[in-house]
Amino acid sequence: MFTRIMVPVDLAHADRLERALACAGDLGMHYGATVIYVGVSAATPGSIAHTPEEFGQKLAAFAEMQGQRFGVTAESHPVISHDPAIDLDPSLLKAVTDTSADLVVMASHIPNVVDHFWPSNGGTIASRADVSVMVIR
Repeated sequence: MFTRIMVPVDLAHADRLERALACAGDLGMHYGATVIYVGVSAATPGSIAHTPEEFGQKLAAFAEMQGQRFGVTAESHPVISHDPAIDLDPSLLKAVTDTSADLVVMASHIPNVVDHFWPSNGGTIASRADVSVMVIR
């Protein structure tokens, strides 16, 4: 049913993504799908990496670890943005096309009053992507 599953990850908060990572790994194992871990970072030094190349290496290592953990074929797809806070949703939507994903599995957050003014990333991706999106809470 699914052949390429995209999983947006924030390496700074990977510990909060456990349910989404497990769901994507399980689906990848079940369908024999490739799981693509997508990370969005700035070109400037940050808490995870000092350069885009270093970010790409860390994302690739994360993808390899997840692939071994779940027994799936895993890929990484780093996206470099001028301002990830502003460009996150458009960058992720573009990554859906760039990776040829047919399913997106992403973590959600606990809804709160701010969601009435600013939509969540998961809600935006689910409403605008041309593929199925599973938002895991």
